[in-house]
Amino acid sequence: MRKLLLLSLVLASPLTFAATECTTVDKAQWQDQDKFQADLKAQGYEIKKFKVTGGNCYEIYGHDKDGKKVEIYFDPVSGKPVKSNVEG
Repeated sequence: MRKLLLLSLVLASPLTFAATECTTVDKAQWQDQDKFQADLKAQGYEIKKFKVTGGNCYEIYGHDKDGKKVEIYFDPVSGKPVKSNVEG
């Protein structure tokens, strides 16, 4: 019974924790990472961490212009936010 429960949890995990998908476009068409970050900083964002996710998103952790803590996924082609979490 334990093995069955463990197996069901393992199989359900990818569905439960599905990654945010931003694009399937070739990376050659993505915005330059450094320029993208510079543009966000010019808008008032303070970037603590920047990464490219497994779902082909640019993801930032930091603060917005109002000092609120943010986690935002961006489409690297359009630069538009796809998903965000703002605290405080």
